[in-house]
Amino acid sequence: MKNVLTLIAAMVLLLQPKAQAQEADSIPKHVKWEFKAEKKGEKEFVLHFTAKIDAGWKLFSATMGNDDPNTRIVLDSLSDTRAKITALAEAAAPKTAKEPLLDDMEIKYNENGAEVLATVQFNDSVKDLRGTVTYYILKGEEVLPEETLFTFSADASGNLTGEQGGLKVNADAAAGLKRTTIDMKNPVMRVGGIGTEGQTNPWFIFLLGFLGGLVALVTPCVFPMIPLTVSFFTKSSQDKKKGIFNATMYGFFIFLIYVLFSVPFHVAGLAEPEIFNNISTNVWLNVIFFAIFLVFALSFFGLFDITLPSGLASKADSKANKGTLVGIFFMALTLVVVSFSCTGPILGSLLAGSLNSDGGAWLLTAGMAGFGVSLALPFALFALFPNWLSSLPKSGGWLTSVKVVLGFVELALAVKFLSNADLVTHWGILHRETFFLIWIIIGILTTLYLFGVIRFPHDSPVKKLGPVRIIFGLVFGLFTLYLIPGITNTKYARLKLMSGFAPPMSYSWYGNTAHERGSVEPDVINDYEKALQLAKTQNKPVLIDFTGWACVNCRNMEENVWTDPEVHDLIKKNYLLVSLYTDDRKKLPEDQQFKYVSPEGKPKNIVTIGDKFATMQTVNFINQSQPLYALITPDEQLLTWPVAYTPDIQEYADWLKAGLEGWEKVKKK
Repeated sequence: MKNVLTLIAAMVLLLQPKAQAQEADSIPKHVKWEFKAEKKGEKEFVLHFTAKIDAGWKLFSATMGNDDPNTRIVLDSLSDTRAKITALAEAAAPKTAKEPLLDDMEIKYNENGAEVLATVQFNDSVKDLRGTVTYYILKGEEVLPEETLFTFSADASGNLTGEQGGLKVNADAAAGLKRTTIDMKNPVMRVGGIGTEGQTNPWFIFLLGFLGGLVALVTPCVFPMIPLTVSFFTKSSQDKKKGIFNATMYGFFIFLIYVLFSVPFHVAGLAEPEIFNNISTNVWLNVIFFAIFLVFALSFFGLFDITLPSGLASKADSKANKGTLVGIFFMALTLVVVSFSCTGPILGSLLAGSLNSDGGAWLLTAGMAGFGVSLALPFALFALFPNWLSSLPKSGGWLTSVKVVLGFVELALAVKFLSNADLVTHWGILHRETFFLIWIIIGILTTLYLFGVIRFPHDSPVKKLGPVRIIFGLVFGLFTLYLIPGITNTKYARLKLMSGFAPPMSYSWYGNTAHERGSVEPDVINDYEKALQLAKTQNKPVLIDFTGWACVNCRNMEENVWTDPEVHDLIKKNYLLVSLYTDDRKKLPEDQQFKYVSPEGKPKNIVTIGDKFATMQTVNFINQSQPLYALITPDEQLLTWPVAYTPDIQEYADWLKAGLEGWEKVKKK
């Protein structure tokens, strides 16, 4: 078990974005480092990295191979263009021993202390160097990866001084984030404001969870359990009333277990309020979700079964044999565990869709509650009315068909998560039309499957199409036809039902032709200072659009509100529109990266474009959700209170008009 946890810890560290790794640098480590530089020539230095190792831990040597646990000195991308590490050595020979934990591999290591020497040759003049000491340590059955940042500062004489690395607090850069002239208490026009705009209704998520639970009920892992379990409770109890009570408690415990799944996310949210926005926009998490949903889809297609460890099910089942409430709880837990291969993909969809910056863990709790209620309700109802059991359809091939259709749905959702990662990193692999083309292919395959044209090896031939199968086949077929205009370069490419789900119209095969198809294109993207300068030149107020590449409501506004003729003209003729992407993972130039300290004293690393504008939005407009729209003068006077997601076209147009009225008042002063 410890080896598994070690592997997980290493994977987490490797998958972390650099910004998170830098924040993690403040976590206590088992090795403390000191840095100094020794000048060897005009442009050559030996960098000394001296380690103090906690008692009982072994530091893997810098002389270990690249494919083995080791210690390495890595310069960051800017420093790597200034200098090269020409040699890496240790001041004293490391110890050697065979390590049982690593299959008796001979390892080289240091205990208590070590000194790593890196010879550096500068290409030109001697300049600052930044980088990371990456290393592995071992104690007993634990192998941990750690890293420490370092900085070597160059003075006017060409000497280097080493110190603990990481981003530094920059007062000037911090002042650039907090715009002192933006006064949220005193806009020119006292209209607008951020109430519940853009926030997802928990009851809506509850309903989605409830529907997800209904889908799970008709999967092969759950459906056959309903009559078996209810019959067990009604027959094994001493009287009917007792049987009904036990079955009802069984349903309640199913509901409770699913709600309890959301508790860790509440704890995480208290520790880091922005964690849910990071989950929804983090590149690697979206890639991981893509891989998970792909695996879920293949599982639903029957290639293999996804199950939790058999020992977990056995332990839960062994305690379920007791006739007490504790036994009933473990019976419910057994159902949850053994049905995971069918419910896991649905719960995964719920997890990925619920965790965002608007509702956080409470949305997940609402979704889990809905899922638990719909999954538990049949057990309670059939216990109260056992005669209803005879009305249930018999298990059969239709359950397998349900799983296969869900597999196609999971495949489509996998594409959505890959699209999120592609958008925030600008990989350019899933343009809007590519997205629609894949979905069209999935839709065609689903339709053909439902009509019995194609089938999987474990399916029996479809001798007769039932009405339910025909209805679902027509629904999938019509939806697929609806998607086809999405791959064209016409005004019909803007599909209202897909707004926010598919990539934006500007992310296209045909180049940035979104304006030709009715969309409003920003005058400036991710350059706030340039927007202010253009606004002064053109004598226009500024419409700030705090948005996100993976933001669903942002796309809904752009494709359904901004395309309205009145709103379109109000923006293009009267405002300078700047779109600031708060989830953009492109790194800022290294001389623009810094550590920001909030008024509450909480540090945050500003490393990416998204970090910069997400922080700017929070400190100036006291809001973290996207979209957020603010109207200001070129001198940064607030014209109205900002608004968030406003799907009512007339309401949004009236807000824009109020901003223009405020602009006229400012010009007359």
